[in-house]
Amino acid sequence: CPEQRIATIDEDATIHESHKREALPHYEGGRGYQPMTAVWAEMNLVVADQFRDGNVPAHYAPLPVAQAAFAALPLSILEYYFRGDSACHEHGLIDWLRDSNRPNGPIGPIGFAISARMSSALAVAIRALQETDWHPYTLGKPTDELREWADVPFVPGESSEHRDTQPLRYVAIRIRPRQGNLFLDGTEVRHFAILSNLWDWNGARLLQWHREKAGTIEHVHDVVKNELAGGLRALRGVLPCGRFGANATWMRLVLLSYNLLTALKRLALPPELLTARPKRLRFLLFTLPGRLVTHARKLCLRLATSSERLLQWIEAARLLPAPA
Repeated sequence: CPEQRIATIDEDATIHESHKREALPHYEGGRGYQPMTAVWAEMNLVVADQFRDGNVPAHYAPLPVAQAAFAALPLSILEYYFRGDSACHEHGLIDWLRDSNRPNGPIGPIGFAISARMSSALAVAIRALQETDWHPYTLGKPTDELREWADVPFVPGESSEHRDTQPLRYVAIRIRPRQGNLFLDGTEVRHFAILSNLWDWNGARLLQWHREKAGTIEHVHDVVKNELAGGLRALRGVLPCGRFGANATWMRLVLLSYNLLTALKRLALPPELLTARPKRLRFLLFTLPGRLVTHARKLCLRLATSSERLLQWIEAARLLPAPA
């Protein structure tokens, strides 16, 4: 897609279970690995990854992965964006995103939205908001909860904050039950927040855009774990070896397979298969039953499919940039 001019990088770490002796404990109580992955959201491509032990915190050094992700983008990109969860709330990464002359990265602005870690000072600032500061925020479908957003006048007192830097925007989310009941943890209201440098966007739009990463990077995690043998929980982990390097290679091959399927769908398959998951492609393409038949001294392959589908496959083979 050479006409694509916007690149949004979604970065996240996830746990891959493994019960090898060499696997280290992770924060959920099991054992395994916790690789970090970066996805180009508009193109559904994995552009960077870093394999990590399970005991490495999710918020540890996200900057090198982000730098590798932006370095992998083509030169035709004109607008850059970044989204992440609270693991990306790390001053090294945020300072790099805010710097228009950033080292090892594209020159110019990068708009970002990152889930904020709820510090005690930020919680106090949110509770100090007036009732008129809150605005309705819906997810597009009826729920049992009331959701509202508000801009929070908050400047963190961290040493990484510089006097001449434009302040970040903090947008708070307030969630309350409609019937006045308590949440399972015994609270009446929950507060969350994101930080961003996009001041021109409406708060509801900014929150919705930030939530859309659940359909990109979280989708990649789901497919890699449950359909591409990256770490099926039902099988109690499928990483092949106790050696760290061998498992890192396995994971890199899995991510390359994900990108290969994306390329196949974009370059050769019909438009209705653009969002098809590997499981669907497996039944439609890769495991099609056929029978070898000898007729008139010729060896033929009889496929259990329609002529229309067969013509689509012939066209797909023609469109693929591969040698004849």
